This record gives sequence, C-alpha cells and structure tokens, in this order.
Amino acid sequence: MPEFSFTDKDFKNISERVYQACGIVLGPHKREMVYSRLAKRLRFYGFTQFNQYLDYLDGNNDEEFSNFINAITTNLTAFYREKHHFDFLEKVLLPKLLKDNASTRKIRIWSAGCSTGEEPYSIAMSVAKICPRSGWDIKILATDLDSNVLATAQQGVYNQRQIDGIPDNLVQQWFLKSKHGDQLKVKPGLQKYITFKRLNLLEPWPMKGKFDVIFCRNVVIYFDKTTKEYLYDQFANRLANHGHLFLGHSESMGKDQHQFHNLGKTMYAKAHHS
Repeated sequence: MPEFSFTDKDFKNISERVYQACGIVLGPHKREMVYSRLAKRLRFYGFTQFNQYLDYLDGNNDEEFSNFINAITTNLTAFYREKHHFDFLEKVLLPKLLKDNASTRKIRIWSAGCSTGEEPYSIAMSVAKICPRSGWDIKILATDLDSNVLATAQQGVYNQRQIDGIPDNLVQQWFLKSKHGDQLKVKPGLQKYITFKRLNLLEPWPMKGKFDVIFCRNVVIYFDKTTKEYLYDQFANRLANHGHLFLGHSESMGKDQHQFHNLGKTMYAKAHHS
C-alpha cells in the first residue's frame, strides 16, 4: 500500500497546475517522480491524501506555491556537461567576440536554467581562460525558476563527486578545498563574473541589454511546442546580431524556425534578416 492516496485525478490536477505556472508538460511516465517529490510536502503538513495537499495549496498559494514548483522541477546538471559546447565557446565564440566587440569591450552571456550553478561556473572558467582579465566588461547572468537551487549556486560549494568533470589544473586554479578535502568552494575571482537571479522564463524578462551567447540547455525539454516556439522567438529578440544559442542534447528547433541557423550539435546562430 502506498503511504498516500494518489488518484489519476490528483495527477491530472498537479500536471495542469505545473503547466499553467511554467509550461512544463508532465507525461504519465512522470507520475512516480511527482508522487515521491510531493510526498515530502504531504509529510511536512501531516496530510494523508494528495487532494488534502491540493486543497491546502488552493488556500495558501502565496506561501506554498514556490515549494510546490521547486519540488517538481528537475535539477540534473554537471560541470562541462556537453563539452563540445564549451570547446566551441573557447575556440570559436569568445575569440570572435573579443574581435567583434573590441569597440565596446563588453561581453554578455546568459545561463537560463542554471540549476545548482555548474553551467555558469563552467562558462566562467572558459571566459577566464580565453578573455583578458582587465579592460573588458564581461558578465554572466545565471537564472533559474527554483529559488532553492539558486541559493546552492550562489554558495558555490560542491563535493568531490560533483567536480569530476573539471580538469585538475582548473580545480586547483578555481576552487578552495575544505579542511577535510571533501568539499570545494568556488573562488571569488570566478564568482565575480556571475550574477544569480530568480526568473520564470514565461513571465516578463526584466533584462534590458542584448546577449552575445545564451545557454538554455535541458530546459525547453519540459515545454510543449507552442511554448518552445515562443521562447525561441524571445531568445532571438534578446540576442545581439551574430548571437548564439545553445540547447540541450535532446532538444531541437522545428523545421519552420527561421530565427536561427542550425550549426549542428544543438548550437544555433541568430539568422540575419535583410
């Protein structure tokens, strides 16, 4: 017997709320994940049925809704995940931006859906490797819907297992080891490139300027086709001319998308419309 009563109607109710709030589609295969993640919230309040929790959510939306969304949105990430994106950033994009933006000496990069921070810190290590330390204004914006993971990202503390993907020389350069060596903290010199902010991609975006590069990887995978198209258009509007967008390995744009040129390996360049 499961600990809590969880009906098809409950699952449908939860799926609809999640879709309304952040465009994420929860298929039937996500049912067990939803049960196990929200079970913690039911235990917290002492409920025995999901419909009790959902009734509570209706009456206490302001306090509980962010906990509800945080519990369900997935956070799976790693340093230098999809390494070919970082190779392209280091070998092609950053050198090109140093040339193209020489007059403004400004580079802007956005990690949209930054989770626990591995992606923006990986971007920052690439930037530090390729770009001059002084005379340039280089900023990385890192946003996520989930306030809990943002707090983790801002702290920049990881365990030995999490930093597996980082070459040893970069670990020595950019991380401080704890006394027992089981934890590593990102050094301030790397953190200074990054600003962390909470952002729901389906709400208005407060940023004013244009970005040279946007990473939005393993985020749109949860959205339906209409929402994806809307986001791709928004990203195109927010990219500078010659801007680039990186998606996750299981994500792609439809054939009828005219805003971007597909460079292969889920890398896209903003198209020029004369």
